[in-house]
Amino acid sequence: MYQTLISVPQLQTLLASGQPAMVFDCSFELMQPEAGDAQYSQAHIPGAVRADLDRHLSAKGAADAASGGRHPLPSRESFAAWLGSIGFDNGMQAVVYDRQGVNYCGRLWWLLKWVGQDNVAVLDGGWQAWQASGGGAQSGPCERSEAKTLRSNYAPAPANTTLVTTETVAKQLGRPTQTVIDARGAPRFRGEVEPLDPVAGHIPGALNRPFSLNLDANGHFKRADQLRAEFEALLAGRDPATVVHHCGSGVSAVPNLLAMEVAGLGRSALYAGSWSEWCSDPARPCAQG
Repeated sequence: MYQTLISVPQLQTLLASGQPAMVFDCSFELMQPEAGDAQYSQAHIPGAVRADLDRHLSAKGAADAASGGRHPLPSRESFAAWLGSIGFDNGMQAVVYDRQGVNYCGRLWWLLKWVGQDNVAVLDGGWQAWQASGGGAQSGPCERSEAKTLRSNYAPAPANTTLVTTETVAKQLGRPTQTVIDARGAPRFRGEVEPLDPVAGHIPGALNRPFSLNLDANGHFKRADQLRAEFEALLAGRDPATVVHHCGSGVSAVPNLLAMEVAGLGRSALYAGSWSEWCSDPARPCAQG
């Protein structure tokens, strides 16, 4: 059972073993949303199922959305229904990957943990590592044919991760019981630029760790001891158990959450609404610099 990361050789062994597993391609481009479908259609790991950030992993405009922000979470029930519609069941091992440095597949990793799925892992190095290993490729359209998909009755279990609301973040602001880590790039964190949201800046008191810092030059996660040292330096004595991760819309925050777990610092919380939800109310404080 893989719960955080899985290497390409481990995935190849898993697929050859015949154990029940499903691989998900979560490739996406924020400024060109249709590009992920094109990337998948051109080439993907054989048998991989398409998981699109906008269509499958977010609930834009849905009445039962579980968070606010630009990429609101689907409800646990809606997400479980989608898993059932593609034939994923509770006994399967899930493996998620993308082409964008874990920026998007982390959302699916977290969602599966949220519906109680323990056996879900991120493919370390993503599609690029699979290609470099000489792994096979398949091309074709994104959507699975209903006629060829054996549906399952996926049943959510108690959540294995923590979702934090805007109200909780606001109530705990400035208290030692909460440490907010912002995964956006430093210029956005400082408020020097803001290409997506109406207000520039960050939640007062937040620490900044761009999510890309978790990867080495080859796109793999850094060693656990290196990640631990970097996060401990950032926290500067703060309790890792108090950490709440966020970013612009709750997506690229997950690599930081995953990296802390790989580092042995426990599973911290996610503020999925993130900066896009926080700054939507002018009454909430915003900081710059």
